[in-house]
Amino acid sequence: MKRIIFFLFSAWLLTTNVIVFGQTLKPIRKIDKSKIKNERRNFSLNDSISSGSNRTKKINLSAKTTYTDYKVFSFLKETTYIDTTLNIKKHYKFNFLRKDNFGLLPFHNIGQTFNRLTYDFDKLNPVPNIGFTAKQFSFNTIDNINYFEVPTPTSEIMFLTTLEQGRFLDSFFTLNFSKRLNVSIAYTGLRSLGKYRAALVSQGNFRTTFHYETKKGQYKIRGHIATQDILHEESGGLTPEALRAFIDDDPNFSDRARLDVNLEDTENFLEASRVYLEQEYQLLTSKDSANQKDFTNLKIGHVLESSREAYEFRQGSPTSFIGTTNFSGTIRDGVKNAFFKNQFFLEFNSKYVLGTFRVKSSIMNYSYGYDKIINQTSGITKRKLKGSAASFGADWKAKINKFQLDATGEITPGSARLAGTNLQGNLSYKKDSLFDLKASILLNSTSPNFNYLLHQSSYDGYNWENNFDNIRTQNLGFQISSKWLNAAVNLTNIENYTYFGEDNKPQQYSENVTYLKVKASREFSYKKFALDNTIMYQNVSGGSAVFRVPELITRNTLYYSDYWFKGKPMQVQIGATFNYFTAYKANAYNPLLAEFTLQNSEEIGFPSVDIFFNAQIRRTRLYFRIDNALSDLGNKNYFSAPNYPYRDFTIRFGLVWNWFI
Repeated sequence: MKRIIFFLFSAWLLTTNVIVFGQTLKPIRKIDKSKIKNERRNFSLNDSISSGSNRTKKINLSAKTTYTDYKVFSFLKETTYIDTTLNIKKHYKFNFLRKDNFGLLPFHNIGQTFNRLTYDFDKLNPVPNIGFTAKQFSFNTIDNINYFEVPTPTSEIMFLTTLEQGRFLDSFFTLNFSKRLNVSIAYTGLRSLGKYRAALVSQGNFRTTFHYETKKGQYKIRGHIATQDILHEESGGLTPEALRAFIDDDPNFSDRARLDVNLEDTENFLEASRVYLEQEYQLLTSKDSANQKDFTNLKIGHVLESSREAYEFRQGSPTSFIGTTNFSGTIRDGVKNAFFKNQFFLEFNSKYVLGTFRVKSSIMNYSYGYDKIINQTSGITKRKLKGSAASFGADWKAKINKFQLDATGEITPGSARLAGTNLQGNLSYKKDSLFDLKASILLNSTSPNFNYLLHQSSYDGYNWENNFDNIRTQNLGFQISSKWLNAAVNLTNIENYTYFGEDNKPQQYSENVTYLKVKASREFSYKKFALDNTIMYQNVSGGSAVFRVPELITRNTLYYSDYWFKGKPMQVQIGATFNYFTAYKANAYNPLLAEFTLQNSEEIGFPSVDIFFNAQIRRTRLYFRIDNALSDLGNKNYFSAPNYPYRDFTIRFGLVWNWFI
């Protein structure tokens, strides 16, 4: 309790000083004095830029620009706006992933992996990747990259303290050289030592984007470059003696660095890079709807994607904790993957298809493997998996009255490892501002990731060659969004589900996995108080022996929100979040594979409470939080995975700061 009081007092003292400092800042640019008072008042209410919700007010940044001029384009070309507001959804996204991590159970250190409490199957990769998925949570996929259009240079910095030594910093800058040419550059850096031994995390993420179009919009091009590297020291979890000391709350080990771990000189490393380029040229166009012909416009286009990944397991000397080996000395087991895709498409609007229709064809090449046979006694006969394939598909987007249809399909024929199908459709209906309804279907057939098919290691038990069948997934989803309730239901069936068993080897399940997920959320507010609730029910009626999820997950946040001080210069949020999931046999983490494996000996499931104090001053959001605030009061039964304790009482703070020059 003393630590909580100290935290709240420190937060109040720091924010008060920031207000005093912020009030003395001069305006970035000169504007009419008659507008200064109104501009400052609007900044204190909603800041300068917003996501375009119904409650958003139109705010002038200058005499000529408004928040709608600062546009963000998603990969699917949906438009939003740079958002600097303070709300509870932003609070959930204030983490190193920069997204709401409901359903993900983090390990104790910032930047480590997550154990999954729930799974999403509404969108799947059409082709396999390198694998080692425990290290891919912070990867920026093609769908994650945004493009921008801004009237003035715009930047954002996010800062967050970590555990012990280190910091997290995410920086971003974008500008338009002209209305038709935008570039952006961003870098994310993280280093955190962690409370436990051998838990260091170090990662860097660089991305740069551009998009350009000609004066009449006849030719358009956009692209990005993204690189990332992730280094994790691996402890293997606590030893049996240290685990007992943790559970018994032995005061001699309140300093977690004194607890022994199973691995001391072990780390794994994943690096990746990608180049993406998309361009289109409009061949035919008709602006006069009265003279509309079969084609209102016709475009040809080209998409290029080239990516490379490399994973390496490093160890100073072998240990029996992982397995048996004839090797001695340093271990460096590495594998690489390269993927190249060339796609050509033809897109047109037609009165016969009621929207936009695109036909596409792709040529793909991949090369996954090792430079040599690592373990001569393993029986491995091949070093690499290589091949190429051609795919064919179509996209259809149509709007009929209040219905919106988005459908995409792609098939890769043949018997190659890239062979498969991916069919996805979404039908949505919007009733003004009252509610949105959405139905979706997905049919996917894809090979398991490459590390399921071929893996080499200096350890004898981690070498295999497999010819697994494609994983076939069918997912049906329904979703409703309204001011009364947000809810979603997903029913998933998986054939040939592939997993890592208790022996750490990949296996395919011979029966079907049937998975039901129901999620509902609702916020209740009264004056300056609000209660935000999210609850999820899950049931595995088939395949529960290999597919494990908790039956119930809940997150409930009670908070107070108001504007403080004369002139309302600061908006504040003070509250607490209660998290809970029912006990289940969670998957164990394997540091050599960087994957989660099946285990049947331990159950985890626990409640936790996080306390927060958030504030917004002009274009700056400040965040203060206590993670697992009540950990000193209860039993030490909180774990992220078997042998890996969740974080103890931890105080952290950070900020997000925007500039519009």
